[in-house]
Amino acid sequence: MLARSSIVVSSLVIVFCLFMTSLTARADDRDGVVRVKSAYSHAETISRLKKAVASKGIMFFSEINQSKLAAKAGIKIQPSTLLVFGNPPLGTTFLSSNPSSGLDWPVRLLVHQDANGEVWAVYTDFQWIARRHRIEDRPKEFEMASQVIAAITSSVQAK
Repeated sequence: MLARSSIVVSSLVIVFCLFMTSLTARADDRDGVVRVKSAYSHAETISRLKKAVASKGIMFFSEINQSKLAAKAGIKIQPSTLLVFGNPPLGTTFLSSNPSSGLDWPVRLLVHQDANGEVWAVYTDFQWIARRHRIEDRPKEFEMASQVIAAITSSVQAK
């Protein structure tokens, strides 16, 4: 009976871990890009992400409608919008470690629709940014930034 209980508990733990892994966004090791599938339309995804940013007291800097810019240039692309935001007291700590990290700050979050009509929120993984700029003296800050972007993008994931 005890062995059977252990097997059932172990099975439940494995199922739970697999379920949580499917909900957690992961960076592509080759490019550090994290892709989060949205459960909403392109416009609703943008609205929800902006609301999540504001609810955390984070500064919103810019919204760049890339598909509109492409259309003005005579190029047709799927809906694509770049959101730029950040928390200067946190983000500038990375610049104080390595000024070239300014290439990746403030945070950029791309919302795009693919050819299948699926909407994605895409950003660069902060641990990858740390490695890219060889910043080793800010592990707590990078972890905090990772937690914040995960919370923001969770606002568009299917529950």
